[in-house]
Amino acid sequence: MNTKALLLGATASIALASSASAAHFRGWYFGIEGGANWIDDTDVVIRTSEGAAAATLEFESGWAVLATIGYAFPDHWRIEGEIGYRNNDTTADNLEVSEWSFMLNALYDIPLSPALDLTLGAGAGYDHAKAEVDVPAGDDSDGNFAYQAIAGLSYAIGKRTDLTLTYRYLVVQEPQFVFTGGGGVTFDVDDVTKHTVTAGLRFDLHADEEPALPPAPPPPPPPPVLPVKSFVIFFGFAKCNITGEAEAVLSEAAAAAKAQGVTSVRIVGHTDSVGSPASNQALSECRANAAKSNLVGKGVPEGAISSTGKGESELIVQTGDGVKEPQNRRATIDL
Repeated sequence: MNTKALLLGATASIALASSASAAHFRGWYFGIEGGANWIDDTDVVIRTSEGAAAATLEFESGWAVLATIGYAFPDHWRIEGEIGYRNNDTTADNLEVSEWSFMLNALYDIPLSPALDLTLGAGAGYDHAKAEVDVPAGDDSDGNFAYQAIAGLSYAIGKRTDLTLTYRYLVVQEPQFVFTGGGGVTFDVDDVTKHTVTAGLRFDLHADEEPALPPAPPPPPPPPVLPVKSFVIFFGFAKCNITGEAEAVLSEAAAAAKAQGVTSVRIVGHTDSVGSPASNQALSECRANAAKSNLVGKGVPEGAISSTGKGESELIVQTGDGVKEPQNRRATIDL
């Protein structure tokens, strides 16, 4: 497996990832993991007092446990420290390798669903390995620089808890072991490549802390309530033309509407009780429309004016049927 290609692939995936929702955790967290560990066949030069020989170490499947503590930022990134322990035997059954690793990781969580995240990341740090060989060779340990690529899934099983499945591709650079027993033996080892797959739990330490909400803005002030200003014009018997007196009142109404920036003008026409209800309805509408046309001609927007007729249904002076009452032959204009 090519480490550089893996890291470049992880970086590209992060750059293309959607940030449709926030990662599950916020702030500090810790995790525990356990699983299996495999070591690739590793070339080694074995040096003794009699000379040097090349060999290949083959390892059996081993096990690993890890613990992490980190901090999750609101923009999907996490920084964490990791401590791990791994143990593997060689297939020759005469060499056992165990190690402690101490890594600093940078990770990016990609939301796949409200509960499921894909994690990609990388880390670097220190690996301290111990090799134990059958007596009389003894054992030795060595510490070296190590780096890793990380990919995993996490699933929220609770407000404070994630279930995790993680793969680590760990490379330890060229450890060397010197065994003093049996005349002295030195193992010069090439880079050691390890694959670790673990399942674990991650616990959010800040799940109960709800993010502070900004204070609600004050409600906007209610719009000012302008008093309704009313005007009344009167008509001749059975007529809907604008008289001179009505013309003067409509001029005053138009001036008031434009000065106040009025956006709504309501005109209602009325009649007296002479005539049939149908004819009086039509006459009242004619009076309202006449007043509307007059106001439009004086510069009041037509779209701001509504006009309707009430016929003889709303007499201002209550009379019997068929009574000519001038006060009832009117139109009201409300601004």
